[in-house]
Amino acid sequence: MLILAGVIAGILLPGFALAGGDKATELIVVADTRVLTDTGYYTAFMKYMANAYNTDILVFAIWCTVVTALYGAFLGFLMDFLLSKTGLDLTSRKILEH
Repeated sequence: MLILAGVIAGILLPGFALAGGDKATELIVVADTRVLTDTGYYTAFMKYMANAYNTDILVFAIWCTVVTALYGAFLGFLMDFLLSKTGLDLTSRKILEH
């Protein structure tokens, strides 16, 4: 019971604090592209992604999905290679179900 009271107080008390201020009505979140000034492939890609985030969120979401899938596939093949070098061959195992 004491834990429940502590959780409720932890949720409700910050709203009553004087430092809380008024509720925010509009928050605008943008990527800061001013710090991406170096030349190079990595910085150019990062600037492209930041501009895509700022201008077209759908293109940014598609890019994030594609990059995440490619990164997952890369890690999967890398781990399969490393495990096969240690003697654990996961490509030809039998699945035993009880």
